[in-house]
Amino acid sequence: MPLEQKLKYEAERDVKFANWVTRETGGENLRHCIQCGVCSATCPLSLYMDYTPRRLINLAREGFKKEVLSSLTIWLCASCYACRVECPKKIQVTDIMYLLKRRAIQEGVYPRHFPIPVLAKEFGRMIFLFGRVNETLLVIDLFLRTNWFRFLGMTRLGMNLMRTGRMSFIPEQIKRKRELRKILAALDAEEQKESAL
Repeated sequence: MPLEQKLKYEAERDVKFANWVTRETGGENLRHCIQCGVCSATCPLSLYMDYTPRRLINLAREGFKKEVLSSLTIWLCASCYACRVECPKKIQVTDIMYLLKRRAIQEGVYPRHFPIPVLAKEFGRMIFLFGRVNETLLVIDLFLRTNWFRFLGMTRLGMNLMRTGRMSFIPEQIKRKRELRKILAALDAEEQKESAL
């Protein structure tokens, strides 16, 4: 899907965002990118992305926060690591995609009915509540928030899995959940502090 090419101006840049991306784990080598395009050439999904990985990396490096965080590219990344393996400068493209996904979720700039951000938020919520993920509740929540018609079509399969003991509605919980919550809260606070810089 070709995008209309648009000129970018210095005034549109968010220097804090550019600095944040290059300071975070995975983004340290971002300034070494030579824009060769190998990441885009090896990406099996670049055909469906609004910005190719090469272009998204350049936009992130230069601080075009709005374009980067609102892009579908970060959500279409399959985490196959083909880009990272082939990159001549060893840029950790997949790790950068994860950074950008987390930031987009934090700032609430993701497609509302797109399954991946919904899955990520619900996964994190379950870990915080129970210390573990209950796949049954995760899948039900995902389908109800994104495509409940598909959920209705899968109820028979779900019932068979529950009947055979492969799925359960009762979430398992870990011991010492309070300690895990303190760790997660501390990590969140640290991440928000770094985002503000």
